[in-house]
Amino acid sequence: MSDLGRYQDPLTIQRTLHNARSIAIVGLSANELRASYFVGYYLKRHGYRVIPVNPRETEILGEKSYASLLDVPGPVDVVNVFRAPDALPGIARDAVTIGANALWCQFGVINEEGARIAEDGGVTVIMDRCLKIEHARYVGRMHWLGFNTQRITSVRAGLQ
Repeated sequence: MSDLGRYQDPLTIQRTLHNARSIAIVGLSANELRASYFVGYYLKRHGYRVIPVNPRETEILGEKSYASLLDVPGPVDVVNVFRAPDALPGIARDAVTIGANALWCQFGVINEEGARIAEDGGVTVIMDRCLKIEHARYVGRMHWLGFNTQRITSVRAGLQ
């Protein structure tokens, strides 16, 4: 992909996070050890309506799981993708069809055709970014998650 930066604009990310109420997570796993499960759990704890999209599950995180985006009743603000990059064009088409506001592709989910399909359909694209990490960054919760905020250290001398 030639210019990933255009899909990582901080203002677009903040606007998307601020305006979202419902987040469909495509590829959400019922396995508590998977990153998708942790992200879904985190988003639910922060007040988002999490909609699992996984044809192999009936329920995840206490929510009904849908086989595809097209099966989800009601509005979806953000489609968060935890799938292989080659699945993105089809997911992007479905996101356009259901009228999602944004297509959020997790780390490593990079596909130029998928981005183009979403953009051509009027859907904002965020790519190669983690929704949970970006939420934590802009809501100010990075220190809870063990990232280096340079405020707490194990070094006895303290911060220099």
